[in-house]
Amino acid sequence: MTDWLNYQHLFYFWAVAREGGVGRAARKLDLAPSTVSGQVRALEGAVKQPLFTRAGRELRLTDAGRTVLGYADRIFALGGELRDALRGGAAGRPVRLTVGVANAVPKLLAHRLLAPVLRLPGPVHLSCYEARLDRLLSEFSLHHLDVLLTDVPVGRALKVRGHTHPLGECGVTFCAAPRLAAAHERGFPKTLDGAPFLLPTDNTALRWSLEAWFAAEGVRPMVRGEFEDTALLTEFGRAGEGVFAVPTAVEADVRRAYGVRVVGRVGAIRERFYAVSPGRAPTHAAVAGLVAAARDGLLDPPADAG
Repeated sequence: MTDWLNYQHLFYFWAVAREGGVGRAARKLDLAPSTVSGQVRALEGAVKQPLFTRAGRELRLTDAGRTVLGYADRIFALGGELRDALRGGAAGRPVRLTVGVANAVPKLLAHRLLAPVLRLPGPVHLSCYEARLDRLLSEFSLHHLDVLLTDVPVGRALKVRGHTHPLGECGVTFCAAPRLAAAHERGFPKTLDGAPFLLPTDNTALRWSLEAWFAAEGVRPMVRGEFEDTALLTEFGRAGEGVFAVPTAVEADVRRAYGVRVVGRVGAIRERFYAVSPGRAPTHAAVAGLVAAARDGLLDPPADAG
């Protein structure tokens, strides 16, 4: 093995391992596949061992590749923490905070969680990106994001090195346009049986919770639509297309913004929200401020809080 490891070669290997192939890594890095594969071969030459083996059209890590990946994860995680620490070092210059917001997190709640960051003592430049959680996790693993806001904890099963900070939880409020709410609010929740309903898509924690609660209550709403984007779902709700669920923490905001009424509230359905940062303790001052503000009255304390 050479005395000096080329970290550029290591970075391209890391991207290929994380993305699951040379082509996907090349598209992510906006490079030619030949450039990426050449960098990986250079690293294999340096360590004098193959790092990938081909199985059909798939690349799989060798034992040596898994070892190198473990070290690469730690190296680039530390690099991200160093970048975060230095971002706040230039006095008077805004600290940039790049946030990934999973599209299952309601926009009004995301605003309530992030607004305190703009009121921190030092200036903050906020950059927000919304997408499916799997896409955001890919960006997070490449250190393109400082923090994720999600409705599910990120664990080892998702193969992302990061620490999940529970922000809190709340119950669920069912809302509808005034005429529809008037037809279903008396006798809730039994009046939801057969009622037009708007659901989040089936890859969200809220969808799973709602379906379990419907089954327990013995009600079967008539599903009028399923939505990945919570803002679009709420627009359909405002138009009277169905009853829909929102976190009780932002119920008042939803009523003011969309002119809807409450059909009923259910404390047994718990919406939980999380921030995911690269390290166990947030090194980015704005991330630490976000976590502290969220736990200061916006949501109920996390169920596992000491």
